[in-house]
Amino acid sequence: MVGAVALLVVYVLTLAPDVTFWDAGEFIAASRSLGIPHPPGTPLFVLLTNVWAKLLFFLPYAVATNLLSATCTAVAAGVTGGLVERATRNTAMAVAAALAAGGMSSVWLNATETEVYAASLALGVLMIWAGDRAGRSNELRWTYLTAYLIALSVPLHLSALVAAPVAILLAANDGDGLRWRTIAILGGVFVLVVGAGRVSVALSSVGALLVVVGAFVPSDRRLTISLLRDEASEDQSLSTMPLASTHANPAAHRVRMPIAMLMVALLGVSALAFLYLRARFDPAINQGNPDTLHALADVVARRQYAVSPTWPREAPLWVQLGNFGQYADWQVALSLGPTVLPSIPRTLGTVLFVGLGVEGGTRLWHTDRRLALALLTLFLCGSLGVLVYLNLHAGPSIGYGFLPENVVREARERDYFFVFAFWPWGVWAGVGAVSLMQRLSRRTWPGVLLACLPIALNWQAVSRRHLPERALPRVAAEAFLESAPRNAVLFVVGDNDTYPLWFAQQVLRVRTDVTVVTVPLLPTEWYRAELSRRHFLLTAKGVGRFDNRMETAAEIADAARRLGRPVAAAITLTPDERDRLGRQWTATGVTYFEGNERVDTAAALRWSRWVSERLPRDSVRETIDPVNTYFRSLLDCPRQLANHRAQGDTARLDSACNYR
Repeated sequence: MVGAVALLVVYVLTLAPDVTFWDAGEFIAASRSLGIPHPPGTPLFVLLTNVWAKLLFFLPYAVATNLLSATCTAVAAGVTGGLVERATRNTAMAVAAALAAGGMSSVWLNATETEVYAASLALGVLMIWAGDRAGRSNELRWTYLTAYLIALSVPLHLSALVAAPVAILLAANDGDGLRWRTIAILGGVFVLVVGAGRVSVALSSVGALLVVVGAFVPSDRRLTISLLRDEASEDQSLSTMPLASTHANPAAHRVRMPIAMLMVALLGVSALAFLYLRARFDPAINQGNPDTLHALADVVARRQYAVSPTWPREAPLWVQLGNFGQYADWQVALSLGPTVLPSIPRTLGTVLFVGLGVEGGTRLWHTDRRLALALLTLFLCGSLGVLVYLNLHAGPSIGYGFLPENVVREARERDYFFVFAFWPWGVWAGVGAVSLMQRLSRRTWPGVLLACLPIALNWQAVSRRHLPERALPRVAAEAFLESAPRNAVLFVVGDNDTYPLWFAQQVLRVRTDVTVVTVPLLPTEWYRAELSRRHFLLTAKGVGRFDNRMETAAEIADAARRLGRPVAAAITLTPDERDRLGRQWTATGVTYFEGNERVDTAAALRWSRWVSERLPRDSVRETIDPVNTYFRSLLDCPRQLANHRAQGDTARLDSACNYR
């Protein structure tokens, strides 16, 4: 509990005071409108953030939803600390484990913005806690709870399923061996839930069959593994009572129990119905528009995206492993080298905490082998398991000079995918820090301080209270919208010039007269239908036919002109893309809109002053994510445009502002 409270204070002090880039703007807007964000829709997360924000009505909406992520991560740390304290009977180790795990940079960054991965971490840890209770008590109610939490992964986010094998392992392990019945039943629930998340009837049917068959496995059938035994378990009188023995009629119970287990799993998955029901009201954020069962399946299974198969590999295995190693090097001392390039001080911190992790893992192995094996399983599932399953492309910052220049790369760094691997590493390191100090001085408090090093060495790099993070996304969103003509149709080209704008319109009610058209979404029929249904920007023929996204965008621009609406393009569009929409463009530096002037100098001066008042030019700092540098350079375009005629500096305008 002490570690959880301390981390919550840390997260609040570094919490984003507004919207952030990437998915946060969409999640906040979807929460406010009870809408449907990008597939898989995350309905449980939307409902949670909506209710949470209403409870914290006295806070700005973005602050309230950001605070949910902080609370979820702190809860995960508190529960983890409780598991460590039960295993070690050492409060200092529990506090140190919680602080070190919660101080990992990827964990911390998820905790200070509105992001589903913080809630996913909390669900995964609660899943492990329930599995631990099921294994220790051998009571069926905890097995039901474990199954229910596993099922909640589908409406929350499938990333939480990384923790499911750990929960199953703990639930089946009573200290003397693994119970086959529990493995079969919970394993069946896991397979059923994975099938539901992938909308695979065959896989879900196999899972349901495993649950039914598992109920008839003899209760005393167990797999005894010496690795599961430890000194503590030999002294404990753990119950080996079979799950069905408390019932007068075991045969009848074996029939009822799988039915009840399947109902529990279906209850957890049933939150997906929100997507279908809410889509029928066409909320403002309605990605995928799952108002039919077929569309619902498309959203849940993420068919909108090109999901990578397990094989062939999207990048060489050494690149994928190198990506994981690169992300691991960012976890402990990011402030000592806040860039994608390695630095000696940062890597020394990484090596130190690898050593502490080895010490802590060894200590736990000799203290409580159940928990030690569970943490090892979580680490393997969260690292190698995620690598194999997701089959990611090369990251944006790895393999240069070794990979072909035209290799397909991820759109952003994916360190947050591996949080379930960094979490047990933090736990091991926290336990190891206290264990090491006990070896050296028999005092525990220096070990707790040592475990806090990630908090001290990551603070400056991950805090969202500094410029530009605390203001840039909102300033950019307001600049794009406010600089557009009245009732404009504004074309944008990515997540970061779309989601903050949705936030500004849905939460702040800024320029709701502007219709934002996201060009990369035009290949999807549901989005074209939305533009037709809501804004009359496409005909029925245009909705059903798609050849090229810029051709569709040009058709939308023509429809806007016929409706008497101005056409505008964000400066994120390239000149070629802009020329596909029209030929006569007036530049203000924030948006381009159709007109006769090449540069509107007066507007550029006005926007230059507006931006400078909110974001000094020197506010950008080094970071692993280049999005802040990129958007701050875009917001510098009004100043460059204002000086354009006097200085004739067209070369820089061409590269930074997509001038021509």
